[in-house]
Amino acid sequence: QVQLVESGGGLVQAGGSLRLSCAASGRTFSVYMMGWFRQPPGKEREFVAAIRAGSGSTNYADSVKGRFTISRDNAKNTVYLQMNSLKPEDTAVYYCAASTYYSGDLSSGYNYWGQGTQVTVSS
Repeated sequence: QVQLVESGGGLVQAGGSLRLSCAASGRTFSVYMMGWFRQPPGKEREFVAAIRAGSGSTNYADSVKGRFTISRDNAKNTVYLQMNSLKPEDTAVYYCAASTYYSGDLSSGYNYWGQGTQVTVSS
């Protein structure tokens, strides 16, 4: 069992940056695949980025490649999402997710979810 708590959301102007954090409870954080998803207003939840346990390899949605970076600090039980060059279309509630076996782009593959943090990008 793992509990996830996101932080770092807020209001930023287009072109700006934010760093989201997701703190996980439990002593086995290092074995979890971690992902970030987002849900824009009136739309379905969508994949943003994921990072594997062990190798730390990453994958990204095409819409954020080159602008967002996912990373993890296993000593701090925390996964991060650095968001640069933000656009109004990045406005969404951002969710952190964890899986014991899956690091892909399907939300159904993740066992645990945080409560979400709002990111608003003004034009």
